[in-house]
Amino acid sequence: MGLVPQPTIEDTGGPAITEVTTGAERAQLAVSFSYTLWRNPHDRADPVNLKNLTPYEQAAVETIPPWPRPAWLIEYVERMRYPSLWEAVRTCWTRDGSECTTLSRQLVDHTNYILTNQFREESGVAPGPTEEGPWQVRPSSVNTAATIEINGDEVPAFEIDTDPFVYALGAQLRSDVVATVVIAREHLPYVRPALHTRTPETD
Repeated sequence: MGLVPQPTIEDTGGPAITEVTTGAERAQLAVSFSYTLWRNPHDRADPVNLKNLTPYEQAAVETIPPWPRPAWLIEYVERMRYPSLWEAVRTCWTRDGSECTTLSRQLVDHTNYILTNQFREESGVAPGPTEEGPWQVRPSSVNTAATIEINGDEVPAFEIDTDPFVYALGAQLRSDVVATVVIAREHLPYVRPALHTRTPETD
């Protein structure tokens, strides 16, 4: 699944894929898509589209190495100038019927994954190995009475609308497959959190 096409977002390319195996068998497979955010998609040169760069990002953008760079690397560095919906949409298949397959668990896990990797400083998470703490969302934060648009239809969904930094929404696609969306609250005014099935013909 991916976010429905809309002027304010641009697919960053290939998906992130994570796999869990037990012995020789695949136990879980997740596919995640990221997007570049354009606050003013009609004028990409508008400074409102830029984000505040970290010192590391500033150095990466401004440093030009003395050797030629491939086009994909130049494009990647240029994208660092703009906000990203990093791994915002995740479709996850799980083999067995354990607790890990539930929509509630997947929504909590995806939300905490984004918080850990994108909001460490804001959440007060110290550098190094991540430990559980009050900054994480809990299953009790899940609202089970939400809806989400998928392929043009409104379907039942779960949501997490209690975290100060992100909003999360997800739906059970099959008994073994869930789709979840996690978006920074500051980007919500520019993004419609609706999903569609990605195909080579539409993406």
